[in-house]
Amino acid sequence: MSGRAVPARTGKRRDVHDRALGLLAVRQRSRAELQRRLVGAGFGADEVAGELRRLEGVGLIDDRAFARAVVDQAVGARGEGRRAVARRLSAAGVAPAIRDEVLEDLPADRELERAVALAEARAPRLLDVPPERAFSRLCGFLARRGFSPEVVRSAARRALALEALGE
Repeated sequence: MSGRAVPARTGKRRDVHDRALGLLAVRQRSRAELQRRLVGAGFGADEVAGELRRLEGVGLIDDRAFARAVVDQAVGARGEGRRAVARRLSAAGVAPAIRDEVLEDLPADRELERAVALAEARAPRLLDVPPERAFSRLCGFLARRGFSPEVVRSAARRALALEALGE
Protein backbone atom coordinates (compact mmCIF):
# COMPACT_ATOMS: atom_id res chain seq x y z
CA MET A 1 0.00 0.00 0.00
CA SER A 2 1.12 3.51 -0.61
CA GLY A 3 1.32 5.64 2.46
CA ARG A 4 -1.08 8.13 0.93
CA ALA A 5 -4.31 8.55 2.84
CA VAL A 6 -7.51 9.11 0.92
CA PRO A 7 -9.55 11.85 2.54
CA ALA A 8 -12.83 10.49 3.76
CA ARG A 9 -16.02 12.25 2.79
CA THR A 10 -17.80 13.23 5.90
CA GLY A 11 -20.89 15.03 6.98
CA LYS A 12 -24.35 15.22 5.56
CA ARG A 13 -23.34 15.09 1.90
CA ARG A 14 -22.04 11.59 2.37
CA ASP A 15 -25.17 10.59 4.21
CA VAL A 16 -27.54 11.90 1.53
CA HIS A 17 -25.31 10.45 -1.20
CA ASP A 18 -25.17 7.04 0.48
CA ARG A 19 -28.92 7.03 1.08
CA ALA A 20 -29.63 7.98 -2.55
CA LEU A 21 -27.29 5.29 -3.87
CA GLY A 22 -28.87 2.77 -1.52
CA LEU A 23 -32.33 3.60 -2.86
CA LEU A 24 -31.11 3.35 -6.45
CA ALA A 25 -29.43 0.02 -5.71
CA VAL A 26 -32.83 -1.49 -4.89
CA ARG A 27 -34.47 -0.35 -8.13
CA GLN A 28 -34.46 2.45 -10.66
CA ARG A 29 -36.39 5.48 -9.40
CA SER A 30 -37.69 8.75 -10.75
CA ARG A 31 -36.21 12.03 -9.59
CA ALA A 32 -39.42 12.88 -7.73
CA GLU A 33 -39.44 9.51 -5.92
CA LEU A 34 -35.88 10.00 -4.76
CA GLN A 35 -36.61 13.54 -3.66
CA ARG A 36 -39.65 12.43 -1.62
CA ARG A 37 -37.72 9.61 0.02
CA LEU A 38 -34.66 11.71 0.86
CA VAL A 39 -36.60 14.68 2.21
CA GLY A 40 -38.78 12.23 4.13
CA ALA A 41 -35.61 10.76 5.66
CA GLY A 42 -34.81 14.16 7.14
CA PHE A 43 -32.35 15.60 4.66
CA GLY A 44 -32.68 19.28 3.79
CA ALA A 45 -34.37 20.28 0.53
CA ASP A 46 -31.29 22.19 -0.71
CA GLU A 47 -29.00 19.32 0.16
CA VAL A 48 -31.28 16.84 -1.63
CA ALA A 49 -31.60 19.08 -4.70
CA GLY A 50 -27.82 19.31 -4.98
CA GLU A 51 -27.38 15.57 -4.71
CA LEU A 52 -30.11 14.91 -7.27
CA ARG A 53 -28.47 17.31 -9.74
CA ARG A 54 -25.19 15.48 -9.23
CA LEU A 55 -26.77 12.07 -9.77
CA GLU A 56 -28.55 13.31 -12.90
CA GLY A 57 -25.25 14.66 -14.16
CA VAL A 58 -23.62 11.25 -13.97
CA GLY A 59 -26.67 9.49 -15.43
CA LEU A 60 -27.91 7.66 -12.33
CA ILE A 61 -31.22 9.52 -12.46
CA ASP A 62 -32.97 9.65 -15.82
CA ASP A 63 -36.74 10.05 -15.77
CA ARG A 64 -37.09 9.19 -19.45
CA ALA A 65 -35.22 5.88 -19.02
CA PHE A 66 -37.17 5.22 -15.82
CA ALA A 67 -40.48 5.80 -17.63
CA ARG A 68 -39.49 3.45 -20.46
CA ALA A 69 -38.57 0.75 -17.95
CA VAL A 70 -41.91 1.18 -16.17
CA VAL A 71 -43.76 0.91 -19.48
CA ASP A 72 -41.84 -2.23 -20.45
CA GLN A 73 -42.58 -3.86 -17.09
CA ALA A 74 -46.21 -2.79 -16.87
CA VAL A 75 -47.13 -3.68 -20.42
CA GLY A 76 -44.86 -6.68 -20.95
CA ALA A 77 -44.95 -8.54 -17.67
CA ARG A 78 -48.11 -7.21 -16.07
CA GLY A 79 -50.28 -6.79 -19.16
CA GLU A 80 -51.49 -3.36 -18.12
CA GLY A 81 -53.19 -0.89 -20.40
CA ARG A 82 -52.21 2.64 -21.28
CA ARG A 83 -54.29 4.22 -18.50
CA ALA A 84 -52.73 2.08 -15.76
CA VAL A 85 -49.26 2.85 -17.05
CA ALA A 86 -50.03 6.57 -17.12
CA ARG A 87 -51.27 6.40 -13.50
CA ARG A 88 -48.16 4.49 -12.45
CA LEU A 89 -45.87 7.08 -14.06
CA SER A 90 -47.81 9.98 -12.55
CA ALA A 91 -47.62 8.39 -9.11
CA ALA A 92 -43.86 8.09 -9.53
CA GLY A 93 -43.65 11.81 -10.22
CA VAL A 94 -42.67 11.59 -13.88
CA ALA A 95 -43.37 14.89 -15.65
CA PRO A 96 -46.48 14.83 -17.86
CA ALA A 97 -44.44 15.70 -20.96
CA ILE A 98 -42.12 12.72 -20.42
CA ARG A 99 -45.05 10.45 -19.53
CA ASP A 100 -46.92 11.39 -22.71
CA GLU A 101 -43.80 11.04 -24.86
CA VAL A 102 -43.12 7.53 -23.58
CA LEU A 103 -46.76 6.49 -23.87
CA GLU A 104 -46.81 7.66 -27.50
CA ASP A 105 -44.29 4.91 -28.20
CA LEU A 106 -46.89 2.31 -27.22
CA PRO A 107 -48.64 1.17 -30.39
CA ALA A 108 -52.35 1.89 -29.97
CA ASP A 109 -53.35 -1.04 -32.16
CA ARG A 110 -51.59 -3.46 -29.80
CA GLU A 111 -53.74 -2.30 -26.86
CA LEU A 112 -56.75 -4.27 -28.08
CA GLU A 113 -54.55 -7.30 -28.78
CA ARG A 114 -53.19 -7.26 -25.22
CA ALA A 115 -56.67 -6.84 -23.75
CA VAL A 116 -58.08 -9.70 -25.82
CA ALA A 117 -55.21 -11.97 -24.78
CA LEU A 118 -55.81 -11.17 -21.10
CA ALA A 119 -59.57 -11.62 -21.50
CA GLU A 120 -59.15 -14.95 -23.27
CA ALA A 121 -56.87 -16.18 -20.51
CA ARG A 122 -59.43 -15.15 -17.86
CA ALA A 123 -62.58 -16.28 -19.69
CA PRO A 124 -62.33 -20.04 -18.88
CA ARG A 125 -62.75 -19.18 -15.19
CA LEU A 126 -66.16 -17.72 -16.01
CA LEU A 127 -67.69 -20.69 -17.83
CA ASP A 128 -70.19 -21.42 -15.04
CA VAL A 129 -71.30 -17.81 -14.76
CA PRO A 130 -74.27 -16.40 -16.70
CA PRO A 131 -73.08 -14.53 -19.82
CA GLU A 132 -74.13 -11.06 -18.61
CA ARG A 133 -72.34 -11.53 -15.30
CA ALA A 134 -69.26 -13.03 -17.00
CA PHE A 135 -69.17 -10.02 -19.34
CA SER A 136 -69.42 -7.63 -16.40
CA ARG A 137 -66.70 -9.41 -14.42
CA LEU A 138 -64.37 -9.55 -17.39
CA CYS A 139 -64.97 -5.86 -18.11
CA GLY A 140 -64.15 -5.01 -14.50
CA PHE A 141 -60.97 -7.08 -14.66
CA LEU A 142 -59.79 -5.34 -17.83
CA ALA A 143 -60.75 -1.88 -16.57
CA ARG A 144 -58.67 -2.44 -13.42
CA ARG A 145 -55.76 -3.32 -15.71
CA GLY A 146 -56.04 0.15 -17.22
CA PHE A 147 -57.69 -0.42 -20.58
CA SER A 148 -60.08 2.14 -22.04
CA PRO A 149 -63.84 1.42 -21.88
CA GLU A 150 -64.02 0.81 -25.65
CA VAL A 151 -61.14 -1.67 -25.56
CA VAL A 152 -62.58 -3.35 -22.45
CA ARG A 153 -65.99 -3.98 -24.02
CA SER A 154 -64.57 -5.16 -27.33
CA ALA A 155 -62.06 -7.52 -25.73
CA ALA A 156 -64.65 -8.95 -23.33
CA ARG A 157 -67.12 -9.58 -26.17
CA ARG A 158 -64.44 -11.32 -28.25
CA ALA A 159 -63.18 -13.47 -25.39
CA LEU A 160 -66.65 -14.58 -24.40
CA ALA A 161 -67.86 -14.88 -28.02
CA LEU A 162 -70.68 -12.49 -27.19
CA GLU A 163 -70.65 -10.44 -30.36
CA ALA A 164 -74.41 -9.90 -29.94
CA LEU A 165 -73.86 -7.84 -26.76
CA GLY A 166 -73.76 -4.28 -28.05
CA GLU A 167 -72.20 -1.23 -26.54
